[in-house]
Amino acid sequence: MSQIPVLIPTVLLLAALISLLAGLVNRRAGYATALIGVVLTLGLSLTGLVHIWMGGEPIRYALGNWLPPIGIEFVFDALAAYMVAIIMFVGTLVFIYAPRSLALEAPGKEGLAWPAMVLVLAGLTGMCLTGDLFNLYVFLEIAALAAYALLAIGGGAGAVATFRYLLIGAVGGGFYLIGVAFLYFSAGTLNMAEMAMLLPELSQSRAVQAAGVFMVAGLAIKMALFPFHFWLPDVYTHAPSAVAGLIAPVMTKVSAYAIIRLFLDVFPPGFFTEGIPLLAALGWVSAVGILYGSILAIGQQDYRRMLAYSSVGQLGYIGLGVAMANPLGMIGALLHVLNHAFMKGLLFLVGGVVRLRTGRTRIPDFQGVGRKMPWTMGAFTIGALAMVGIPPTAGFFSKWYLLLGAADAQAWTWFAVIIASSLLSAIYFFRMLEMVWRNPETDAAAQEMAPVPEGQTPVSMIGPVAILAVAVMVAGIMNVAIVSALLDRVVAPMAGG
Repeated sequence: MSQIPVLIPTVLLLAALISLLAGLVNRRAGYATALIGVVLTLGLSLTGLVHIWMGGEPIRYALGNWLPPIGIEFVFDALAAYMVAIIMFVGTLVFIYAPRSLALEAPGKEGLAWPAMVLVLAGLTGMCLTGDLFNLYVFLEIAALAAYALLAIGGGAGAVATFRYLLIGAVGGGFYLIGVAFLYFSAGTLNMAEMAMLLPELSQSRAVQAAGVFMVAGLAIKMALFPFHFWLPDVYTHAPSAVAGLIAPVMTKVSAYAIIRLFLDVFPPGFFTEGIPLLAALGWVSAVGILYGSILAIGQQDYRRMLAYSSVGQLGYIGLGVAMANPLGMIGALLHVLNHAFMKGLLFLVGGVVRLRTGRTRIPDFQGVGRKMPWTMGAFTIGALAMVGIPPTAGFFSKWYLLLGAADAQAWTWFAVIIASSLLSAIYFFRMLEMVWRNPETDAAAQEMAPVPEGQTPVSMIGPVAILAVAVMVAGIMNVAIVSALLDRVVAPMAGG
């Protein structure tokens, strides 16, 4: 148990290396090796989550027995346990889903995809577990470089979109690193816990204030927060379904996690609200992004592009919750990290199943598909209702906490933005629901779809879709347990706990 914080990223890094070497000999061996590493890491993550859920103390591990500030510390606390469990749960399901999907959309390149997918998971979990600001940057770049390789394997427009993402991501990473350098020269340490003890006396320093701006701005770029989102629609649209199903649910959320970690556990209370008004700026930018993404999603004809613009708006919810700077808003933001990971992962994987069965990605071509693929589109219906925020799906409860947080902060404009965006989401998702459940016997366009029976959908693909659909419902029904067992502990410093 004491070694869980370091075992999680280490097992994934080793699995990526072994998978690459095994894949050179046999493609199936490469996949099997990677899957074993991912499943083992999921088990470690859930073991640690249960420990924290039952009231256990955070687990700290000093790498090589070098105590901080000299050595690098890994920390498995409530926030890390929450994030790592989300990443590994979604990552494992996508891994099971991926072989048939990639064989269709990126034939011949699957062998390179497996170690890259594992490296993405290693980087993301490492970001959540490290207690060192520079080490967080290292894991951030590991995840980013692996993601670039994954997103480009489709070739063509996907490679061009990924190159744009690489350039923007390099700027974001550079901003974050500049901020880390300013903090190190000001405080003389990179350990988050020690930094938190030193910064109250240094909070008036221009270097520390500049560090806060650079770090949050860099992470906002990585998070694709409006107006830094412009790489995201093309990347998600042209990526293979399995790759988008991994990157969209978890990649941007971990950058949001890093912002939350800085706010709660590194910089002193009030630094981002009174010292520099960064959270107010973050809130207004997020509010515009929510409306922008929701409005542009309405006009899209490509299913994947609609989901991409929807993600721009959904990421704004997380930024808005953080900007409220109160426990209710932060709980809403953290719940939305979980809920959006499940909802958007589900919707992208559904798109991959439809593409496998019919070859279609344009929304008008989805007419009548629900009656020919009832189980798949039943899962889509759950995801769509959750995105709109219909109870008892998960999406309703994160929006509810965000509304409570906005009311508590007396931010009535933000309150109205959340309501308006839900109505806008209803427009494009209810439009799709009406379309997919049309009667094919009375709709000539729907009759053109090849009558392939639902039973021919591979179990390896429909299984993860079904599990995510159930997870969307369970996360909604269990929201009180999740908040009381984990998230109340995360936001306790904000409430003076």
